[in-house]
Amino acid sequence: MALQFCSFITIRSESLQYNCTSHMNISVQMVFSSSATVYGQPETIPCVEDFKLQAMNPYGRTKLFLEEIARDIQKAEPEWKIILLRYFNPVGAHESGKLGEDPRGIPNNLMPYIQQVAVGRLPELNVYGYDYPTKDGSAVRDYIHVMDLADGHIAALRKLFTTENLGCTAYNLGTGHGTSVLEMVTAFEKASGKKIPIKLCPRRPGDATEVYASTEKAEKELGWKAKYGVEEMCRDQWNWAKNNPWGYRRKSLE
Repeated sequence: MALQFCSFITIRSESLQYNCTSHMNISVQMVFSSSATVYGQPETIPCVEDFKLQAMNPYGRTKLFLEEIARDIQKAEPEWKIILLRYFNPVGAHESGKLGEDPRGIPNNLMPYIQQVAVGRLPELNVYGYDYPTKDGSAVRDYIHVMDLADGHIAALRKLFTTENLGCTAYNLGTGHGTSVLEMVTAFEKASGKKIPIKLCPRRPGDATEVYASTEKAEKELGWKAKYGVEEMCRDQWNWAKNNPWGYRRKSLE
C-alpha cells in the first residue's frame, strides 16, 4: 500500500510539473558547475568549448558524465535552458580576508597547500611532476580568481534570463593564460614574504601537462572577462591565510 501511495505521489508530481511547464510556457533554467578537467590532456591549447572531451581522472569523468546528463535532459525536454561553466583553477579569496578556502587535511589543490606551508601548518609543498615538457618542468594551469568566477556566474544568469531557446551550452571560465606550479610558488612567496620549501615528487596519474582556456566565447556571449592576475590572486589568498591560519576553526579544535 505504501509503495502504491508513493508511486501515485510520484506520478501526480510529474504530471503537475509537465502541466505547469507545458501549458504555462515556463522554462526550467540551470547553471552547472563543471570543470576544465573534462578536457583531459588537450591535443592543442588553449581549450575551446567544442573540443573533444576526454577526462583523465575520476573527478573529471564525474563532471563529464554530469554534463552528458544535462545535455540529455535538455534534449528530452527542450524547455530547459542550461549553462555549463567549466571552471579552470579557482584560487584567491575575498579581498576582505574574511572568506576563503578551508580544506580539511592535506589539500588536493595547489594554493591551499601553499598557504598551509606558509602559515606553518605543513612543513613543505609536494610538487607533483618536475619533468613535464614545460618551461620549468612543472605542470601549467589556468588559475582564476574566485571573485572573477563569481562574476562569471552572474553573467551566466543574465544570459539564462534574457535568451530564448538557449539549449545547453558550455563556457570556459579562465584567464586564457597558463602559469606553472613553480611560477605560482614564486608569486606566493613574493606576496607573503615567506619562503615555501618544496619537495619534487613524481607525476600523479591523471594529471595533464598544460591546460588553459580560450575565453573568446565567454567574452563574446556573456560579456565576461577575468580582471585579476596572479599577483592579485596570491595577495588575496595570503590575506585570508594570515588572518585565518587555521581557517574557520580555532587551533584548539584542530
